[in-house]
Parts: sequence; C-alpha cells; structure tokens
Amino acid sequence: MVPLRTLILPRIYKLVDLLSFVFSFFLPLVVVAARFHAVSLHEFLAIRVSVRNFALFLAFLFMFYVLFLVFGIYEFERLKKLRTEIFAAAKATTLGVLLMWGAGVLFDISVISPAFLGVFWLTEMTLFTLGRFTLRTVLARTRIPGKNHRHLLIVGTNSRAVQFAKKLTANPDHGYRLVGFADDTREGKSPEFRKAGFEIKTTLAELQTFLQKHVVDEVLICLPVKSYYTQISDIIHVCEEQGIVIRLSSDFFSLKLARSRPERLGVDTVITIYTGAMTGFPVILKRVVDVCVAASILVIFSPLFLVIAILIKITSKGPVFFVQERVGLNKRKFRMYKFRTMIPGADKMIDELEHLNEVSGPVFKLKNDPRVTRIGKFLRKTSLDELPQIINVLKGDMSLVGPRPLPVRDYEGFDKDWHRRRFSVRPGMTCIWQVNGRSNIPFEKWMELDLQYIDQWSLWLDLKILAKTVPAVFKKQGAV
Repeated sequence: MVPLRTLILPRIYKLVDLLSFVFSFFLPLVVVAARFHAVSLHEFLAIRVSVRNFALFLAFLFMFYVLFLVFGIYEFERLKKLRTEIFAAAKATTLGVLLMWGAGVLFDISVISPAFLGVFWLTEMTLFTLGRFTLRTVLARTRIPGKNHRHLLIVGTNSRAVQFAKKLTANPDHGYRLVGFADDTREGKSPEFRKAGFEIKTTLAELQTFLQKHVVDEVLICLPVKSYYTQISDIIHVCEEQGIVIRLSSDFFSLKLARSRPERLGVDTVITIYTGAMTGFPVILKRVVDVCVAASILVIFSPLFLVIAILIKITSKGPVFFVQERVGLNKRKFRMYKFRTMIPGADKMIDELEHLNEVSGPVFKLKNDPRVTRIGKFLRKTSLDELPQIINVLKGDMSLVGPRPLPVRDYEGFDKDWHRRRFSVRPGMTCIWQVNGRSNIPFEKWMELDLQYIDQWSLWLDLKILAKTVPAVFKKQGAV
C-alpha cells in the first residue's frame, strides 16, 4: 500500500507553490503601478481586457508548473536537500521570467516590464524558500517523537548498501529509521560494512520470519542480480505477500554511465536503461524552445540571409548554399545547409590536402584553407555561414545546442565506440567545445566535452551555452 503521506505531501507542495505564484504575480502589479505610475491593478482587470489577461495569467501559471516539473522540483524525495530544491527553483524561475519577458514583447503586455519581472523573481524565490523551509520544519518536528518514520531494512552488505545506509543515518530528519541489514552471514561480506559498524539483523533464509515479527515499512534490495537472482525473486514474493514496499537499487547491473528506471512499453512494464541525461519531458520542452527560437531567428535575420546570398553570388561562381550529408541522431544521415564559403567542388579536394590537416583524429581542419573564398573567410570568422542550419533545426535534424554534426567521411574514421555515443542525441549548432576554444581543441578533448554535455544536460545548461556562444563568435576564437 502506498503511504497516504506520499500522496498528500506532493499536493501540499504544489498548493503552496500555486499560492506563492499568485501572490508573486499580483504583488508586482501593485508595487510597479505605485512606484512607476504604470498600469494599475484596476486597469489590468478592466472588463475590456479581462479575458485576455486572465488567459495570459493561466498560461503563465501553467508554464511555471511545467518548468517546476521539468527541473525535478516535484520529485518528492525524503533525502533531497533544501539547497538542491532552491537551486532548481531558481533556475526554473529565471527561465520562466525570460519566457514571460518574451511573451510581454510578443503580445505587447505593458505590465510585463523589467521592474515587474524583478519584483516577481524576488518575491517568488522568497516565498518558495520560506514555504519549503516551513514545510520541512513542520515535517521534521513531527518526526522527533517518532511519528511519520519509515522503517527500512537493507538486504545486502556491499559498498552500495553501506553508502546508502550512511546517507540515511546522517539525515534522521528525513524520516527514515534504519532497521538493519539482511545477508547470508552475520558478519557482513565487505570490509567497508564491517568497518562502518552496522548490524545484520537476519540472514536471507530467515528474512521471511523476521519480517513477520518486526516493524518494516520498506525493504531495499542491494544484492547483485547475477548471483542472487533466485533469492531476489523470493524476497520480492515475500514482501509482496506481506504488503511491504520493495525498493531495488538502481545500480542493479553495475552500470558505469547509464541509469535505469521502470517504464510502460505497450501493455507491459519494462526497465529502461538510459545513457546520458537527455530523457523524459524536458526533451520535449527542448524541442519546443528549438522551434520557437529558430523560427524567430529566421524571421528576424531574413534580410541578412538575403544580403549574404547576394554577396556570395557576386563574389564567386557556384550555388549560394553548401549542402552536405552529415551524421545525426543515432547515426541517421541528413542534408545539412550552410552558406557556401569555398569554391565549387571543394569537398572533392580533401584527399589532395590531407597532408596539411592541422587537427588530430578523423576530422579535417585547415586554418588557411586555399579553397575558401574571400567572402567565405569573413562568413567563417563570424560564423554567419552556419545560419542556414536554422532550417535543419526547424526540420528536426538538429537542435540549437548539441554535438556538432560530422560529415560521413569523418564518422567513418572513428575507431573508438565511446566516441560514437555523441550520436545518441540530436546534433546542434553550438556546444560546449565551441565556447571553450572552438577549433583549437584537440579531437579527443572535443569528444570528451561532447559526452560531458550529454551526461550533464539540462535546459539551464543549454541556456548557458547559448549565452556564451555569442561572445565566443565575436572573439573569433579558434574559428576557421
């Protein structure tokens, strides 16, 4: 049976956040109106615009709810630290404020001013912090006399089990009480366990009897699957019969990079193993941001597109665009667009220039490439030749941020499988390596930075990379 508090607490948190948002939204209206003589609260709620404003308010409310979900604020975990929640809320609120500002410009909302957004951000973060601190304090006080505690028994005495137990006992205010351990021997199997001084309460053979006679709310299984498959199956059956919550260690298969989680596949439940952080609903939001930003750039810079196209045509023979087959998501091939910066047929001359290659690995880079045209040098230095890739972003071949797409020739030169993990996500127009030296970075370091992006990805990381890309382009650092 799922504990009632497990169902109630997330709803209480969401209710507190809802009230915080409402107060944080309407307080700036009053403050800004009084301080800067802007639109008053009465004018904002006037009948003539009430429906529009109410619809926008609901849209903003839903947007912040989605952002809080995406940043993991409602992943209710007893062991999650307060500062982790506050930091996640700060990132979600900052992104929400930027989106509100964009909506204010798009829909010409006069009240969405810098002053309004500043007061909103401060109020929202203050109320969020006070709300979380208050709720945690109340819960901690209810646990002091022994209420609201979950009694947990850990099955297994390996290093993973010991590390989890140490975190559990170091945070008693989180509401878990360690009953002890269960394993085949009374002494424990790992030196780490014996050194930690934890106690084995029962053997695996006597576990069923122990559960019958003692208070145990949850059982965490940390046994290796390969050698304990039958025992694990029996333990799950015993807990299932007695209605005890079963938790399985996420590191069931000793994964080095990937993470596992249960999911629905058709009518069945399966354990899905993901490598990298780019999973779930945030990926959908990343795609929404890609489309919105790419469409805006295409409209705003369309005159620049025309000017560049004219300059290319009048300075050299050949087409305006350079179209090349590149390797994308999970090694799908697609046609990538760039403004042409070289003479026609330049890609067929690589073999002749291979001995001049200035970078390691399978890629080809040449600082003073003789194939580059006069206007092409300028376009490359300013990265304006990359602008047509906005079309690839809109088509779904690419993202704004992600590992750069490589030509088929370069991919065929890969000799290490860990390099190929960069193709597990959609390629992008910019990534970490481009804001850390661009073409000056060795190939191996380039691959490492791509995998670092995949493993540490978040919407916040995308925003930081986009913000750093602009100054990197203006500095022309490492551009070729």
